[in-house]
Amino acid sequence: MKEDFILFNKDIILENERAKLTPLTLEDFHQLESVAYEPQLWKLGMSNIETPEELKAYINKAMQEKAQNISYPFMVYDKKMNVVAGSTRYGNISLSDKRLEIGWTWIHPRHQGTGLNKACKFLLLQYAFEELQMNRVELKTDVLNLQSRSAIKKIGATEEGVFRKHGITYSGRVRDSIFFSILHDEWPGIKEKIFHEFIK
Repeated sequence: MKEDFILFNKDIILENERAKLTPLTLEDFHQLESVAYEPQLWKLGMSNIETPEELKAYINKAMQEKAQNISYPFMVYDKKMNVVAGSTRYGNISLSDKRLEIGWTWIHPRHQGTGLNKACKFLLLQYAFEELQMNRVELKTDVLNLQSRSAIKKIGATEEGVFRKHGITYSGRVRDSIFFSILHDEWPGIKEKIFHEFIK
């Protein structure tokens, strides 16, 4: 099984003209402080980050999951604005099932609607399907998060259904999660139709 995770035991750096994703490390704390404390980011999230202690705990948990080979967190860098914009990750990784999830994405509001998130999703999907040879990439969001649901549909993902009472948020609210997916054989068409501007 260790052989299966050889790709996750190295630094994965994903980059195009718009975005750069680098492996999240504990040293990224100070750069992420510039974006992490925006309340709008956590309005419908599972987590909430208001203090340095909460940001450190968030990063520490992400690094623990990476050590367990179930997540691979990234820091998001906006190349157009030349600043750190947030974080995203591969999660719920099951290489034996050739499946993973893209999520835990938070990008500061000033970068939203600029094309940065789309550029990041292209990089993550391309690597998942073309390098890791995944059969399935999952995405999920809070059923109340209409903005996120719309963004996921725009990248060609298929809505699969609602998992009722799927999680409990930091505030204690019981959340219904809506699941989407993209399959390996769907990726070439989605890449050509939706992400054509990133194809060299």
